[in-house]
Amino acid sequence: MSLKNPYGDFEISEPQALRALAHPVRLAILEHLQRHGPATATGLSPHVGATPSVVSWHLRHLATFGLVLDWDGATSKRERWWQAAARGFRFTVPEGTEGQSASRQLRGEMFARNADAPQQWLLHEEPRLDPEWRTLAGMADTRFVATADELRQLEESIEELIAPYVRRKEGAAPPDARIVRMLRYLLPEPGDEAPAEPGDDDAATS
Repeated sequence: MSLKNPYGDFEISEPQALRALAHPVRLAILEHLQRHGPATATGLSPHVGATPSVVSWHLRHLATFGLVLDWDGATSKRERWWQAAARGFRFTVPEGTEGQSASRQLRGEMFARNADAPQQWLLHEEPRLDPEWRTLAGMADTRFVATADELRQLEESIEELIAPYVRRKEGAAPPDARIVRMLRYLLPEPGDEAPAEPGDDDAATS
């Protein structure tokens, strides 16, 4: 496990680990542990849509790859408590057919899991916000032209910019701070067509 990235995320690079995480229940388990802290299989069960015994099996499978760990802070030892190894995770695309296939599978599950997130936020969270926070929320759909190196540098710059906020403990934040979720997609296009020139009718807009 490496925590050397700006967010302190758990880093995954083995195809077997990517496939292990490419499951809706396991993604739900890991997300809940990362967001809400340690829990038992029984406690996780109603949040991830699986029975405690199934959740327990998935937890052990995640533990095989170091994504979750035993939590020794529980006052009762009657049930096994689990915690996420880190507050987030990221993965690199391994070389070879197996690695490419595994990363594509995990991306598909992650895209599917987050596809409804904006609509759910609009229905359940946005109505409870005060006007100031409502005006700050939103989305951007921006197209631009960049090389692979430029895109990599841009992503690194964005991460360095927001890393202090990601790693800051909630208790250390100002009293008026709130949890903010940022969904950021990088979707390079194949480049089959020449990029539009500025001024063209189909030029990129933001």
